[in-house]
Amino acid sequence: MLRTSAATRLLDGRDLDEVLALLEHDPVADVFVASRVALAGLAESRLGAQVWGYGDRGVLEAACYSGANLVPVQAGPEAARAFADRARRQGRRCSSIVGAHDAVGIMWEQLGPVWGPARDVRDVQPLLALSGPPAVAPDPAVRRVRPDELEVLLPACIAMFVEEIGVSPTSGDGGGLYRARVRELIAHGRAYARIEHGRVLFKAEVGAATRAVCQVQGVWVDPALRGQGLSLGGTAAVVELARAEVAPTVSLYVNDFNVAARRSYARVGFSEVGRFTSVLF
Repeated sequence: MLRTSAATRLLDGRDLDEVLALLEHDPVADVFVASRVALAGLAESRLGAQVWGYGDRGVLEAACYSGANLVPVQAGPEAARAFADRARRQGRRCSSIVGAHDAVGIMWEQLGPVWGPARDVRDVQPLLALSGPPAVAPDPAVRRVRPDELEVLLPACIAMFVEEIGVSPTSGDGGGLYRARVRELIAHGRAYARIEHGRVLFKAEVGAATRAVCQVQGVWVDPALRGQGLSLGGTAAVVELARAEVAPTVSLYVNDFNVAARRSYARVGFSEVGRFTSVLF
């Protein structure tokens, strides 16, 4: 039986200043939600999601982004239980629950018996950040992807998604939404790659970003070229470019079992600043 000591509420424009202040408590962990709220505010029609609050107006303690992803923000145990209760009553509309390890763990403990089984639960995902130059030499061949290179980059993005998530982003609508997302990242100058003779050797994108922090996603090396150090120089190049063009702190999160990637990120200069959990449906 779910229990909660306080009710949640749907936030709106009147709560914007409080939400923005809450998101400043941990700019690295909450960059995903902060980037979307900064761009679209709290109106569901613009944001494409609801934002729930825990605590009365003027004393907002926690929030939860409820869209394609369910993402708790600064949620302690009671807030996490309250958000899980609201999510249970609403019914599952998300494809994942992602966020701070403790909060997501509490939410999934409550929601698992109702929503489960999940397709995958990635319990420990170190959250990494780097606020200075990379510790290794960047690969000078890594650059921003040009708009006319969408068809070159897209197959690599799809391959990365299948490898990382376990399903294809082309299922359902034939890949139209995913294609549009990759095109958008390229258009905004947030897709980086080393491309030689029409072949993507290394690639990564900056997804969420605020003025203070940006989050790298989709790091991928052509499988035939792995073990040759391309990810090391490539990631260093992305850090250098992102810090110059997007935000001064670069972050990412990685599965704890991906020892090779964790070793590479440590060599680039990333340090662990928190832990995430992802529940995938």
